[in-house]
Amino acid sequence: MTTTVSSESSADARSGEAKGDVLDVLVVGGGFSGLYQLDRLRDLGFDVKVWDAAGGLGGIWWWNCYPGARTDTVAHIYQFSHKGLWKDYDFAERYPDFTGVRDYFEYVDRKLNLTKDIEFDTTAAQAQWDEDRREWTVFSADGKAQKARTVLVATGFGAKPLYPDIPGIDTFAGECHHTARWPQNGLDLTGKRVVVIGTGASGVQVVQEAAHDAAQVTVFQRTPNLALPMRQRKLDGAENDSVRTGLPERFDARYKAFAGFDFSFLPENAADATDAERRATYERFWADGGFPLWLGMYQDLLADEEANRTFYDFWREKVHERVQDPATAELLAPARPPHPFGVKRPALEQDYFDVFNQDNVHLIDQNDEPVLEITPAGVVTKNGLIECDVIALATGFDSNRGGILGIDIQGVGGARLQDKWADRVDTFMGLSTSGFPNMLFLYGPQSPSGFCNGPTSAEYQGDIVVEFLEHVRAGGHTRFESATSAEKEWTAHVDELFDGSLFTKARSWYWGANVPGKPAQMLNYSGGVPAYFGKWDEVKAAGFTEFELG
Repeated sequence: MTTTVSSESSADARSGEAKGDVLDVLVVGGGFSGLYQLDRLRDLGFDVKVWDAAGGLGGIWWWNCYPGARTDTVAHIYQFSHKGLWKDYDFAERYPDFTGVRDYFEYVDRKLNLTKDIEFDTTAAQAQWDEDRREWTVFSADGKAQKARTVLVATGFGAKPLYPDIPGIDTFAGECHHTARWPQNGLDLTGKRVVVIGTGASGVQVVQEAAHDAAQVTVFQRTPNLALPMRQRKLDGAENDSVRTGLPERFDARYKAFAGFDFSFLPENAADATDAERRATYERFWADGGFPLWLGMYQDLLADEEANRTFYDFWREKVHERVQDPATAELLAPARPPHPFGVKRPALEQDYFDVFNQDNVHLIDQNDEPVLEITPAGVVTKNGLIECDVIALATGFDSNRGGILGIDIQGVGGARLQDKWADRVDTFMGLSTSGFPNMLFLYGPQSPSGFCNGPTSAEYQGDIVVEFLEHVRAGGHTRFESATSAEKEWTAHVDELFDGSLFTKARSWYWGANVPGKPAQMLNYSGGVPAYFGKWDEVKAAGFTEFELG
């Protein structure tokens, strides 16, 4: 829902009555990308501040505090390489939970003293461009106003939770929370009757956590999650020291890998391997677990559907080995793939499939038995009432553009970004869009966001933003705006990559298909990190001709 700032407040700001000086840069969002911009730009002499809707450090990991919330990237790769911050921080687990990530952010703050320039609990509600003054005025939901010559929108791809439209949901007498808006003080599930709606990454994590403590867990699954083994383990100081010896090379590898991790696809095709060779490769990767199973195996798995099917069949076999009831196993891993493996982001699981062997865990196929309504007592399906105490809505996000469009952004002549992007998103490299000068997006639509490790994008995309702003400042420019022709070409390029891939074969948040009424369009650059930054090298070498500088 868009928050509207009164015309009186807007008039006050235009007349100079709004408090606060004109910043060089206001960053909206305090996750990895926002914090990196704050530190880099501050060092270069820019007057910069961050507004963050969260109540403290952590970005999305301040919001993600649901049971079982943890990263799906190994800890040492899910951190900054910036300023040697990696040299003396020890991670407690291979895949940190949300408290571990928050602790890391606190460590970064102690090193860089970031919070002195961050305003927490500050939700950007509206932004207005003043063409005469060549500056933005950004208003918060609670009435603050801040002028800035440039605005960087770093709201991330998961800033706007998607709530299901279920009759009676507001009447429920128990606790009902979206996983992205879980109570900060937690919620004790011990002995509770829990319903989990959705089996994306957060759904998988809530289910496997709740199953150990709750009296009853009922899981509503629309599409099976082709989850992969996490292989979680604790880390001691010696293991942290050992990992650190090879981190510089692994950080360098992030820039060269398709998805910004420290690994990339094998330069081999599954289609060319024998059955025995494929099996040996799959078993080897399965033993190690993690995202190399998705983005580090045969190079044709995301391009050749027949090759893809060989891994799906292997994965299905592994699931059926762990689930005792044949009917439940078939729902979790059906004979016919719900979609090619990897075209929806797989979750990483620890004992997700095993908990369905427990008497207190029950799986329901939403396609056959959807939720009809919610009453004060629980969830109603065609088979009657399921009484419960807690409902966890693991129903995803309006990804990529949702957080940006949650701000009423008014550009040249008062034109609204919501109107420009109502039917189609057009950007140049996911960085900017014409009609909205002096505004750049980080980790936004049409960038590699959904296919890129977050800290990798924060640093490498962050670097190109910083060098562009330095170029603007050095040239004495007070206004920049991407050309319409450049963004049309970029959108066509993103679409072409999408149309030639297997990603079209799944209704996913990658292309907005998870949101009713949202235009179907690929919102993530699927050409890979090296290709994306290779394009920027061309832009820079040509003198940034895709931008109109004034």
